[in-house]
Amino acid sequence: MTTHCRYCPLNRKDAFKHLSPEDIEFMQKFKVGELSVEPNTPILMQGSNAPQLFTALSGMGIRERHLQNGQRQVINFVFPGDFIGLQAGLLGEMGHSVEARSQMRLCVFNRSELWSFFRSHPERGFDLTWLAAMEENFLGESLSTVGQRTALQSVAWAMIKIFQRGKSLGMVQNNVMELPFTQRDVADAMGLSLVHTNKTLGKLKDRQLATWSDKTLQINDIEALAEIAMTDLDPLPKRPFI
Repeated sequence: MTTHCRYCPLNRKDAFKHLSPEDIEFMQKFKVGELSVEPNTPILMQGSNAPQLFTALSGMGIRERHLQNGQRQVINFVFPGDFIGLQAGLLGEMGHSVEARSQMRLCVFNRSELWSFFRSHPERGFDLTWLAAMEENFLGESLSTVGQRTALQSVAWAMIKIFQRGKSLGMVQNNVMELPFTQRDVADAMGLSLVHTNKTLGKLKDRQLATWSDKTLQINDIEALAEIAMTDLDPLPKRPFI
């Protein structure tokens, strides 16, 4: 069954700015349906000109860019509440692919209504701009990590960022988070080989700081992990969602 925006589970989570009743009714008119996606299924393809935009209602995925030689770069990870497809909506085609890593439920919007969306509800358009700016900021931090952090620092940084997002969404219980991403996903995100990533995870496990196995991430000492990663643990800002 399609979830009415009035009963959207995301609007009850502390990670997000809560929508007003007026915004909820507007989003219900903008929404055209929902889509269920199986794990490892492409949602949007690099170079495609899909007519839909999506919000991840539940489940997790990855954004990845493929090179002509078959190599890929994982750009970032998709969490519930993330908006998908804005790049194609504004530039005409996707510069990267989006793929589900777990069972996902997506809210579907018509891309053709995007301009009327900005025109009739500019405050919601600002929310989209804010999300785009946050993505740009995260990409800058990711690039700094790939270029300047060591393998140990990079993997620790990735663990913290994933864990913080998961905790803000209520996905962490007793310092443990279910995680559908593979070690290959993290290796490709950090510009590391799979072997190097595996050895680095082993070092963090030996230090009893964090463990990633059986599709679960457990962080035992996030302050020590943040010191290794050279990052802070400031609370995440509340995010708007579409």
